[in-house]
Amino acid sequence: MELKINNQHKTFDCNTLTIQELIDFELPTKQNGIAVAVNQTVVSKNQWNTFSLSPSDDILIITATQGG
Repeated sequence: MELKINNQHKTFDCNTLTIQELIDFELPTKQNGIAVAVNQTVVSKNQWNTFSLSPSDDILIITATQGG
């Protein structure tokens, strides 16, 4: 499956992928402070386990950072 993640095309060796699986793969050490939009629509975190991604989806992953 090919997805566009933060303006980069990535290919995954699977037929189905949820947002949570994608986050686990892309950001394995970070589970808090993350926002995800699929095709310019924000997806709430309580939907990540059930939201199936489709080939050619445009995904934006934003992570919060600390600093001053």
